[in-house]
Amino acid sequence: MPDGTATSHLFRPKLATVLHEGYGLETLRKDALAGLTVAIVALPLSMAIAVASGVSPGRGLYTAVVGGFCVSALSGSRFQIGGPAGAFIVLVAATELKLGLNGLLLTVLLSGLMLTLVGLLRLGSLIRHIPHAVTVGFTCGIAVTILAGQLKDLGGLRLTGAEPGPLIPKLTALIHALPTANLTTLAIGLGSVAVIFVIKRYHPNWPAMLIAVATAAILATVFRLSVATIGSRFGGVPHGLPMPQLPPMTAHLIMQVLPAALSFTLLGGIESLLSAKIADGMTGRKHRSNMELVAQGVANIASAMFGGISVTGTIARTATNIRAGARSPISGMMHAGFILLFLLVAAPLAKFIPLAALAGVLVVVCWNMAEKSEFLRLLQNWRFAAVLLTTFGLTLVQNLTYGIVAGCLVATLFAIVHRPVPAN
Repeated sequence: MPDGTATSHLFRPKLATVLHEGYGLETLRKDALAGLTVAIVALPLSMAIAVASGVSPGRGLYTAVVGGFCVSALSGSRFQIGGPAGAFIVLVAATELKLGLNGLLLTVLLSGLMLTLVGLLRLGSLIRHIPHAVTVGFTCGIAVTILAGQLKDLGGLRLTGAEPGPLIPKLTALIHALPTANLTTLAIGLGSVAVIFVIKRYHPNWPAMLIAVATAAILATVFRLSVATIGSRFGGVPHGLPMPQLPPMTAHLIMQVLPAALSFTLLGGIESLLSAKIADGMTGRKHRSNMELVAQGVANIASAMFGGISVTGTIARTATNIRAGARSPISGMMHAGFILLFLLVAAPLAKFIPLAALAGVLVVVCWNMAEKSEFLRLLQNWRFAAVLLTTFGLTLVQNLTYGIVAGCLVATLFAIVHRPVPAN
């Protein structure tokens, strides 16, 4: 069977290719099992990412359902799973805080239009050439920033004012709030982290995150623990999906959200193509990068219309999909369907989930996200280290866009200065 290299330039979803090749009941069975496996992983993760992003957990589920379905249906990869991603937490939270929910939805919509345009202009290959040290630098920077954002809910800290966005003021405020820590909440949070790591160590095929969150919810409910839950903060998770509608927009608001939309587009393109590339390495196939960007663009547009947040290809869930035996994009579409089934049938149960347990889930995500060994390896070469630390440092103290742009500039400067001189 061809690996897809010969058709990697086409604007044709992999779903169309799969259906053209022939699709049978045995393949459907394998896709259904993989889709269910990924849905079990995505369910607590989507809610945790939404809460950490400053929006209700339901919006994370809307994103997984609508965005995840669109990504798989239109994807340039057979195995890509789309949904809310931890890498976007910082950007989404900052945008929602500055521009409000309507501003955030418009940002997601515009970034979807931009991603679609980038794909149609066949610029996917440019995104794929971002230096590796830059990718590692901003990924580790995002992981540290997200981790800092979980400390409040993890320990039940009570701040005197709003939690600061920038890292240093945030850490300062959290340190001052340490005397207000709730030991019960901290036990739930750290216990969830421990459960996930232990299960991953001894039973790697079990849904560790779902088990940890469900156990925390049962303990908090049975023993009537004094901890914040989804129900106490958000009132629960709505049944089903809302009706689609365009977010309010004016010329002034569009100009306000444009810088954030550019950041969303840059990160979305990088994350999605990186995820598709990793899927290629696991399966020996070749994705269609420009078609993938178009799929991500359409998914973000659809997510915004249903009240969801940003969508991107997710590395961990895509890898889970492959390991679970997926054969086609239909597994990703079914994963979205299973999450929708939860919304329709079991949404009231979500109100019992402690926020500390969701914070614990994201602590594990941060640990896995940070490429620790690769970070240390790159530090051994001073040029790579300069690019890495520039990106990492500016991502922490400024934002993701500053880090990526500065890192790419430093890498470009080194490439120019050390370019070999042609022989006469």
